[in-house]
Amino acid sequence: MTTRTAPAKAPSDALLLEIAAKHFHGVETLETQNSDRLDFHDVAGWAIRAALEDAYEAGRIAGAKAMLAAATAAR
Repeated sequence: MTTRTAPAKAPSDALLLEIAAKHFHGVETLETQNSDRLDFHDVAGWAIRAALEDAYEAGRIAGAKAMLAAATAAR
């Protein structure tokens, strides 16, 4: 018997904006604003790394919750 896991769920826009705003000061939206001044930001490499680490951790936690929910439902 093969068990299948649910496909990965995309992170919510709110979570992505929260991570971006935390690490990239001045980012108020992730939507295209059709303005170079608003759409492009100078960002330090260390800030990108920190944001990616936060996004990875959020995904890890979401995956662990999904696995727990699947294991609980299988009982």
